Amino acid sequence: MKLVVLLSSLALATSLPAADEPAPVKVEQVEKQLADGAQLLDVRTQEEWKEGHLKGAKLVPLAQDGFLDKAKAALDPKKPVLVYCKSGGRSAKAAKQLREAGFTVYDMAGGITAWQKAGKPVEK
Repeated sequence: MKLVVLLSSLALATSLPAADEPAPVKVEQVEKQLADGAQLLDVRTQEEWKEGHLKGAKLVPLAQDGFLDKAKAALDPKKPVLVYCKSGGRSAKAAKQLREAGFTVYDMAGGITAWQKAGKPVEK
């Protein structure tokens, strides 16, 4: 019983942003962030990218070797980065790595799944 409570507490703690990390950005806020100059980073796989992605996004798969170096090469460190994946798990990990590298990063809540559910367009 204690193990179940401990694991539940651990799952909750790992799903919450750290105090110094901004909360994930809701789909409704994404377009404003983009209009304000944020860069879009898709951290899904090449196969997922081909199924549809946000217009203007750059693809740097999180699972790829050298993710951080490739992301640094693809992004302007002076502009904020809005990162997304399918539903939010990979983008949270990528956002953490990019923040630690000195980028201003926002994670899109719910990923491209939430984007599409809100009726927003994707490119193929």
